Amino acid sequence: MQPITVAETGLNLTFKNKALLQRALTHRSYLNENPDYPLEDNERLEFLGDAILDFIIGEYLYHRFPEMAEGRLTNLRSALVRTERLAYFAGLINLGDYLYLGHGEDESGGRQRAAILCDAFEALIGALYLDKGVEPTRDFVYDLIEPSLEEILNSDSEKDAKSQLQEVAQSHYQLTPTYRTVNEEGPDHAKEFTVEAMIGEQIYGRGKGYSKQTAAQAAAQRALDALRQELGI
Repeated sequence: MQPITVAETGLNLTFKNKALLQRALTHRSYLNENPDYPLEDNERLEFLGDAILDFIIGEYLYHRFPEMAEGRLTNLRSALVRTERLAYFAGLINLGDYLYLGHGEDESGGRQRAAILCDAFEALIGALYLDKGVEPTRDFVYDLIEPSLEEILNSDSEKDAKSQLQEVAQSHYQLTPTYRTVNEEGPDHAKEFTVEAMIGEQIYGRGKGYSKQTAAQAAAQRALDALRQELGI
């Protein structure tokens, strides 16, 4: 186990309460293999960080785009807090390098797994807020989201795959896509889901992920690609 000061140096953050950072970096798989570990896992901090990110990003968008309609603001915020985007932010700061993972999770690629990185990033935000308050947390988040926001705006990608698929399916077939989970495998701490995206009775895409939401988004993206090819759009 690396000293927490290694994580502080790598993340360019200094915590008054080192235990908060250590908790933010502790995945539940580590506790499963180290029952005498003195701290809890990062799930409670993740819960807090999720709410703080919603607030900070919502506030940022509100002031950045004073004339933008509420619906578009919601889409932009959703794009910035998506699992894959938060995992991307975690990758920018090499957060995976400092996680406390169980041996099995580590060996199976947990340091690169989007769901784990997303959760750890949210937990880090929760810990940063508790340790330093809202202003430093806001500055930390802004530095990460501003380049991504420009990318999202330039690519018109604020709508997630499920939203885009619904628009295309309703426009061309007057049908709303449905999703069904067809398989679950793996241990509880690393369960992988398989989800199918359907329009009417036809399966258009299948996706896998370490949450049902991520798997559904992957299925929706494959369905969207297939539907666009079918329709020539």
